[in-house]
Amino acid sequence: MVSIMAILFSCGDNYKRSGQEKVPLVYPMGITENFTLTYTEAREQLGSEDSATTRVIAVLKSPLNNDYENLKFPYRTFPKGLLIDFYNEQGDKSIIKADYGIIYSATNVIDLQGNVVIESHDGKKLEAPQLYWDQSSDWIFTQEKFKYTNPEDGTVMDGEGMDFNKDLSFFNAHKTFGLMTIKEEPK
Repeated sequence: MVSIMAILFSCGDNYKRSGQEKVPLVYPMGITENFTLTYTEAREQLGSEDSATTRVIAVLKSPLNNDYENLKFPYRTFPKGLLIDFYNEQGDKSIIKADYGIIYSATNVIDLQGNVVIESHDGKKLEAPQLYWDQSSDWIFTQEKFKYTNPEDGTVMDGEGMDFNKDLSFFNAHKTFGLMTIKEEPK
């Protein structure tokens, strides 16, 4: 009898429960179809009763937007792709296209994935499978392979890893291969 009691008391539940056995389901707080968002800015600071002209900075379009802004780390997804039209101070339009996108509101970083293409107003074109865009500093970067076409120089550059500004006027390629024409300044 004593041995049976010892066996019963020696059996115990020693499983460590972390509370993470079941991954919580996360649902968007909103789903928008045929999503269009226009970003504008006033040309001058407005008071409480002022009215002034504004200029369009960007227009974001997507067939589907999932809004997770209610989470601790808020974000928006564009699972069916997105198209962004950007306008500079002169009103020239540049385009960004991607098959998938995530906008992280807390960090102001946009993650563009799948057939990402940036076409600047002057014909420059960058193609990559994934790009990150830091909106705070207007800086775009990737560690993936890319193809950069510049019709002004007649160059096509292939490489891996690149960072550059939004209008493609300054870029830093990490590894490059292929042919590139370099213009010499006359002396």
